[in-house]
Amino acid sequence: MRQPLALITLMLAAAVATPAQADIRVAYVDVQRALNECDAGKRAKTEFQGRVQSLESKLARQQSEVQNLKDELEKKGMLMNPEQRQSLQDQYMTKAKNFERDYKDSRDELQRKDGEITGKIVHDLAQIIRSMGERDSYTIVLEKGSILWGAPGIDITDQVIRAYNATHVPIGTLGEGRSSSALSPPSSMSAAPAAAAPPPVAPESAGAPVQSDFGSSAAKRSTISK
Repeated sequence: MRQPLALITLMLAAAVATPAQADIRVAYVDVQRALNECDAGKRAKTEFQGRVQSLESKLARQQSEVQNLKDELEKKGMLMNPEQRQSLQDQYMTKAKNFERDYKDSRDELQRKDGEITGKIVHDLAQIIRSMGERDSYTIVLEKGSILWGAPGIDITDQVIRAYNATHVPIGTLGEGRSSSALSPPSSMSAAPAAAAPPPVAPESAGAPVQSDFGSSAAKRSTISK
């Protein structure tokens, strides 16, 4: 968190020192909300929840079988002959091990799937945000989770969601062979400028846009399972 805050402080200090040379436009995006509310995120969440319920049902059946064998072994084991008792105990141990293995595998599968889908959608959101930032001459666009407070007027999450919904592309494919203009939302989707917002930075003073790992870092803090 310190790095984004330090960057903003330096930028604002530069704006005060040289107002004619540094006009600052700042916005932020709530990535988790965008993930939850965009069409791709809603579809992914529904599919993910269906997968969770299917695995939970399977594990519940296995757990019930293990518990039944354990109960039978405790209640009737002493009445069985050694061979019967050993056979029942072997069944119990086998099913218990299978349940533990399947539980771990299911948990790992869900975590992997969550990370995979989340990463793809956040990748697309990052492409939309970058395109909007370039088109609307934002100096910097921050993730809400990396700031302490931001005025509602500079929250462009809704615009990002609408722009992403308008693309109608498979998740994780934005930016692949597409130009920046192809990713840009229509002007009607543009974020409304904040009151008394300064004019866009002139190209000769703006410099090259800073590349960031927004997609990968935001994906680590976001999830479709929330």
